[in-house]
Amino acid sequence: MARALSHHELSKLIGSIYDCALDPGRWEHALAGIRDALNAQTAVLQLDDLTNDRLLIYRTVGIEPYWLEQQAKYIPEIHARLLEDLSTWPSLDVPHVVSRHVPQTYLETSRYFQEWLKPQGLVDVMSFFLIHTPTRLAGFAVARHERQGIITEHEIRLGGLLLPHVRRSVMISNMLDVSTIERARTAEALDALTCAVVLTSERGAILHANRAAKLRLRSGGPIHDVRGILQAKIPSASKELHSAILAAAQDETGIDKNGLAVLLTEPGLPPVFARVLPIAGGDLRAGMEPAAAAAVFIGNAPDEHVAADMLATAFGLTLAETRVLASLLAGHTLAETAASLHIANATAKTHLDNIFQKTGASRQADLMRLVMQIVPPAGQPGP
Repeated sequence: MARALSHHELSKLIGSIYDCALDPGRWEHALAGIRDALNAQTAVLQLDDLTNDRLLIYRTVGIEPYWLEQQAKYIPEIHARLLEDLSTWPSLDVPHVVSRHVPQTYLETSRYFQEWLKPQGLVDVMSFFLIHTPTRLAGFAVARHERQGIITEHEIRLGGLLLPHVRRSVMISNMLDVSTIERARTAEALDALTCAVVLTSERGAILHANRAAKLRLRSGGPIHDVRGILQAKIPSASKELHSAILAAAQDETGIDKNGLAVLLTEPGLPPVFARVLPIAGGDLRAGMEPAAAAAVFIGNAPDEHVAADMLATAFGLTLAETRVLASLLAGHTLAETAASLHIANATAKTHLDNIFQKTGASRQADLMRLVMQIVPPAGQPGP
């Protein structure tokens, strides 16, 4: 079974996924991180042409060249099986796991499983779907070797935690249409996000703001445009924001947890956060003058129950600890949490201490920052 990731490891992995948003050449590195996190042998990211049974994009790690060459002959069978299962699939957010969803009788007669997977010692495959249309199927998958055993609930939960990050990174980068979408349409891709996104230069100059960001800049909220420079209304937040943007331009490893979750609102108001992600290169940066240094994602704090569940998955929190965490993320004090959950104050304190120990946080404010690092920064595609 894959081990639980530390706070640092999980943040680093998610950061590597977003690094691919504007530099698809980094996908092999990110896939290697996903593979290792899920204790798998191989990992792939692919875009399939269902009409002609061929692969349009295929990024892999852990597969030897000989087996990569051999796989092409099995594409029609793979497509047929996945499409049959997808016809009754509950949601694209639910992974397809061979050991759980493919009958043993099918595996015994499948050329793909008997001639390609089995000779490599691969015993299970977990696939996550990014997009499914009548002509295209995109997703990422990992395969487990016999020494690693079949996929367990732990890997399914962790893979589900990573899924929205991969989906959003792929969406932002237009990787799914990389051969046909021109660079000039990058703005359209950013405008499709319901999350506010601002691309800035090293000094914070606004190079592009998507529709959602323009609305926020005009609304009189926590961010504004000051002579073309992105600013927060709170001076301390503005200073932190620009420090993170500068770090993104000069050394992306210098962006710490503060740069990943800058609180833009004052105490007592609904929290709004900015998350700064470095733009390492790619077509978008090459087409801008001056070059974009950072993508700033701006959004409200996520639903406390969703956020608590994601942290529980990442750090192995118990159900009781998750309930306490959700209450704290909703803004309740520890005493109010204990009263609402009908537990003693001492019990609530014990749960909080356990949460701190497992997550590496030292105070409740750190927990909200941690949430903003883990929960995806980009919204779902707009209508």
